[in-house]
Amino acid sequence: MITLISMGMLASFLALFSTPTFAVDNAALSAISVTDGPYVFLRNGDENTAYWICQSQLKQTTIVENSLTRPSDCGDLPQPKLHAKAATPDLDTFTHVGKIVALSDVHGQFDVMINLLKAHKIIDENNHWNFGDGHMVMTGDMFDRGHQVNEVLWFLYTLDKEAQAAGGRLHLLMGNHEQMVFRGDLRYVNDRYQLSSNLLHRSYSSLYNKDTEIGHWLRSKNTIVKINNLLFMHGGISPEWVERKLDISSVNQLLRQHLDDTKEELKNNDLLNFLFFSNGPTWYRGYFEDALQASDVDSILRYFNVEHVIVGHTSQEQVLGLYDNKIIAIDSSIKNGQSGELLLIDVGTFTRGLYHGERVPL
Repeated sequence: MITLISMGMLASFLALFSTPTFAVDNAALSAISVTDGPYVFLRNGDENTAYWICQSQLKQTTIVENSLTRPSDCGDLPQPKLHAKAATPDLDTFTHVGKIVALSDVHGQFDVMINLLKAHKIIDENNHWNFGDGHMVMTGDMFDRGHQVNEVLWFLYTLDKEAQAAGGRLHLLMGNHEQMVFRGDLRYVNDRYQLSSNLLHRSYSSLYNKDTEIGHWLRSKNTIVKINNLLFMHGGISPEWVERKLDISSVNQLLRQHLDDTKEELKNNDLLNFLFFSNGPTWYRGYFEDALQASDVDSILRYFNVEHVIVGHTSQEQVLGLYDNKIIAIDSSIKNGQSGELLLIDVGTFTRGLYHGERVPL
């Protein structure tokens, strides 16, 4: 069953209950047709309903046997199947993994991401997992900037289950933009999502609260993962981490536990202030600022017993090796929506995967 809820039906309520979310050009927004979703809320009374924005109209459909079916006029929006164990935290350390692919900072650019993954046969022609027992690492920043954030999130939600079923893994790591959205920092949200926020009568951040399917799933994810002799995270590991003698699992747990804290609460705790901000693993940029000596990098590698640290966050024109490939930067500017690269790792060999499927040794 599909229910239509028009803008007019909500207009009188918005004035009373809506909270401004982010700056937007309302005239420009009214001139475009927005198709977005689905949104699945876990609060009482909403567990069996999916909400969709179809040509700027809010609609809802009933979830039957965990399957979502979009309305007929809702374009190619994802129709995922919900899975009960989606929000179960995964391990953060793996050994004896044969093949790995990594990319970063997709920022709502669904089409570029899909093109890259298809070109390198990570997914098949129908967007399903095709990487066998390999591991795929997405080092954060799915949110903000681009116009297909939900398409990215629901695709990864489905791929997460498919990878595990095939004996592989999808490691979806938290970036600074996930943390920003959860805390209500909406400076980089694409304007089109203002309409979704208004129609759903929720601030944009609350569309991904822990009482939503996607929000609940995202809050189960790690920020750092160690695979073989490789360490992955969004921003980087600073020397301060080593000085504080922190370990991966404790930090992943702390970051999950405090994702919904306010900025003020985080700033008032010394450890959380470090972990969530400039020198922490989602914000650090020291590898790109001539801030470190080679000996500093070696010290970080020894501390974790790894040979390479792989990061996103700081945009490059291509996948780039620094410090004799001890640091590998994989934010290849996918966020611009025109092209991008991924990193392929097989038996210790590092390869740049180019946009149209070509491969170049790193």
